[in-house]
Amino acid sequence: MKIAIASDHAGYRYKEALKEHLTAAGHEVVDFGTDSTESVDYPLFCRPAAEAVAHGDCERGIVLGGSGNGEAMAANRVRGARCALCWSAETARLAREHNDANMISLGERLVSLDLAREMVDVWLATPFEGGRHIRRIQLLDES
Repeated sequence: MKIAIASDHAGYRYKEALKEHLTAAGHEVVDFGTDSTESVDYPLFCRPAAEAVAHGDCERGIVLGGSGNGEAMAANRVRGARCALCWSAETARLAREHNDANMISLGERLVSLDLAREMVDVWLATPFEGGRHIRRIQLLDES
């Protein structure tokens, strides 16, 4: 799977670790930055990653920051991006299963690296359930 990834300075360490994890699992990773722990503005990196997902250049996307909140907000400003802020394997599973999330946002300051890896793995492996959830996704896309 081709996966976009981006972070601000506060999510940089996890971004780098997740790139290794995803590549080792056979995924193609497209890194939209940042390239260090120097302070940067997250929309400059998260928006291009979300655009790549929304335009179909990447199948999924991961954005990271200190809390993940701003990064999710930046991604969700892009029509066609459905980015879920996740903090457990269960939220990652439900983001795919019920919300067809094509992106997730993670907070490096709020979860362990092991949990971040687990959330990504669960999110990638979980299919969209469809059914009653389709109508809700369509309503989101109309907004």
